[in-house]
Amino acid sequence: MSRQPSLDFVAPFDVDSIPRPVVSLSASMVSKGWEQEKHQHRKAQLIYSVRGMLNCEVEDGMWIVPPRCAVWIPGNLPHSARGSGDTECYCLFVEPEAAPALPKICCTISVEPLLHELLMKVAGFPQLYLTDGSEGRLIATLLDELSAAPVEDLHLPMPRERRLRQLAEMLLADPTDKSSLGEWANRIGMSERNMSRLLLQEIGMSFGRWRRQLHVILSIQRLSRGESVQTVALELGYENASGFITMFRKAVGKPPARYLFERMASSAGSESTCMPGMIRLD
Repeated sequence: MSRQPSLDFVAPFDVDSIPRPVVSLSASMVSKGWEQEKHQHRKAQLIYSVRGMLNCEVEDGMWIVPPRCAVWIPGNLPHSARGSGDTECYCLFVEPEAAPALPKICCTISVEPLLHELLMKVAGFPQLYLTDGSEGRLIATLLDELSAAPVEDLHLPMPRERRLRQLAEMLLADPTDKSSLGEWANRIGMSERNMSRLLLQEIGMSFGRWRRQLHVILSIQRLSRGESVQTVALELGYENASGFITMFRKAVGKPPARYLFERMASSAGSESTCMPGMIRLD
């Protein structure tokens, strides 16, 4: 498919009707925040961010997609997506049988230089490219590279149980709230013990770990928009920048300024890779 105007990126698009194993769609530049409402399609989808931050949400989690990374969404999985600020992004829709080695769950993927160049090249293909010609061979190489791409963990798990979902929505609405575990449990009509047990069952995290994961994800979004570390620390309820930096370093493995610099440097030139960004709060 040839490159499309940005409006087509967020409008309904029947990719399942196109008789090709891979369909590419691009938005060369979207200058304002955009949003795709919840939808699904048979083809799996890769959303690649060259510039700007993307968010993808499915029933049991949210993913943040920094520049030079992508989110992989398996086929037939209901999902919504949105961009924040100026974004440049590319979509790849893949028939499930075309790449059986690709993940069966939603995840973020690191886009290294060769994969980046292949995505850019394929974005310029005609919609009905020849599958047995040079274009078809490049598509096969792209799928090989995509299958081998490192999987990252920029994921905020979301509970499904009604009261825990209410808890999550309250935390998302006010991440600075420092209420105790018992106070949160009382608000949603549960005992502290039962809330903790159900959280571990549903998302595999304690309440404290889940809230730290939320803070890391929100801080990456705000830092990428140009907010200072001091401002982000205060907005997330930390008394000073030092406490926030300590939390961020433990979670990501590097301080926020270095993390952001490496992300922005990687989005500035095709020779840079998407630096490791695993969020592990063990």
